[in-house]
Order: sequence, then C-alpha cells, then structure tokens
Amino acid sequence: MATYFTKDHEWVRIDGDIATVGITDYAQSQLGDVVYVELPEIGKELKKGDEAAVVESVKAASEVFAPISGTVEGVNSGLVDQPAAINEAAEGAGWFLRLVVADKGELSGLMDESTYRNFLETL
Repeated sequence: MATYFTKDHEWVRIDGDIATVGITDYAQSQLGDVVYVELPEIGKELKKGDEAAVVESVKAASEVFAPISGTVEGVNSGLVDQPAAINEAAEGAGWFLRLVVADKGELSGLMDESTYRNFLETL
C-alpha cells in the first residue's frame, strides 16, 4: 500500500482501487483535542479538493478535503462516538473515509512520505 500526503495535511493510502483518507498526525496535533466529526454519506461523489468531512476540536473547526476524486464507499462511523480516536491514531485507526478511486493519475500531484516530512520542516 502506498501512502500520499497533501499540503493541507490529509493522507491517502491506496490499496488497489480503494483509497483510505484521514488527517496527518501533524494536523491533529495542531487541532488539539478532537470533539466532533462530520462524515460524508456513502455513495457521495467527491472531486479532488472537495470538502469530504469536517473535524472540530477545542481550538478550531476544519474541513478535510478529498485528496483525489472518487465515490465514498465507506466511513469510519466509530469516529462519531469516539472522535478522540483521531488524536490517538490519526494515521491509522483514526481514518475518516474510503473512496473508490476515480483517477489514479491524480496521485501524481501528491507528496510521498519523505517529501511530506521535508515539507513539515518548512512550516
């Protein structure tokens, strides 16, 4: 599985034609304690850059953008009752949604892990 990152601090992990999307550990640390999550409806079509989800913390509310285009095929409904899972495992069990990938070519505009880590050093 390959993982890619955006400058807005989303990650996307590709497994065949399925993309799992979440926010990075850096993003959750900037947000602070997550208290609320709004997830998209299954079947929703998302274009790259569309608002895919909303996350609210004690500090701020923030949108989670679709890093690539696709159709929502699953959501992490456990986050609704346990939004703190994002703080505990942002790049693992704290994932937000899964997409059926529409265009794998869109991955070329994203960063690999090494490039993302270098990007973080510039912030």
